[in-house]
Amino acid sequence: MQKFNIKAQIRKLYCIDSFGALMIAGASWVALLAARGFSTFEIGWFESIFHVVSMVCEVPSGAVADVFGRKKSMVMAQIMSMLAAMLMIFTDSFLSIAIAMGVSALSYNLASGTREALAYDSMALAGTEKDYERFVSTDMIIYEIFSSLATLLAGVALLLGYRRAYLVDIIMGSVALLFALSLSEVHAQGHESMDVASRFKDVTVGSVKFIKENRKARLIILFNASIGAVAVLIGFFLQAKLPEVGLKAIYLGPALFIIGMSGAVGSKSITYFDKLGYKTIGLISFVGALLATLMSINSFTFSVVMIVLSPIFGWIFQ
Repeated sequence: MQKFNIKAQIRKLYCIDSFGALMIAGASWVALLAARGFSTFEIGWFESIFHVVSMVCEVPSGAVADVFGRKKSMVMAQIMSMLAAMLMIFTDSFLSIAIAMGVSALSYNLASGTREALAYDSMALAGTEKDYERFVSTDMIIYEIFSSLATLLAGVALLLGYRRAYLVDIIMGSVALLFALSLSEVHAQGHESMDVASRFKDVTVGSVKFIKENRKARLIILFNASIGAVAVLIGFFLQAKLPEVGLKAIYLGPALFIIGMSGAVGSKSITYFDKLGYKTIGLISFVGALLATLMSINSFTFSVVMIVLSPIFGWIFQ
């Protein structure tokens, strides 16, 4: 039997994340949609649709990866990503863009957690589990570098136009797909005989039980999600609003790059304040998220409120 090549397996995972993160249209999708004439209200709906699909598919996609294999899940993630880019190129209606966002969310779900699980299972097979933390750290650095580079090229994406920008994404996705196809499959122990329904039930019951029994975990998850959502939405809407207030397209990438690097600096700097309590850090994060809204507080607030109220009023008038 041929010895399992763990180094080659890990290198391939790094390459998948490198090319998967280097998607210039994906990094500037809000600006590209705004340039196509979509309003911030419509863009807010697209973001909501992404997260609704992501929320619904997160657990089932994990169960699929457990049962059918991590490699297959990684391959499907790349195919879904390329399909979403194709839909963005060839369609222009609200419904078709919404479908593209749903497909993109499914791509995210299929890869989310799967690469880490495949890396750990591969290391377990090779007897190198001790290197897992180093993999996670290196993988995160690689992703940050290439996603930041993609953000830096946001102005280039606008100059190219959305069709050619998404074509670049398809090319990057194709390279990532080739690396995904070359991965070695490693099945999760204990899940080989499970079907998707059984695994889905197992994961769901375990997750609900944990959340139900841990009040502190519930509060932390809710708070982190709230702060994170505000920060991400601010970044997205700045893509649409900065050109409107006079920023030249070529400077959009560097501006967004600075924002992204500021987040990275914040993530690193927190390690030097380990004596501060979680409540203090949370308050600082909350204030920071509020201050960042000053450039587009009116349109941002309007969009967020509309995202929440539109389905409610639609139901009322129905």
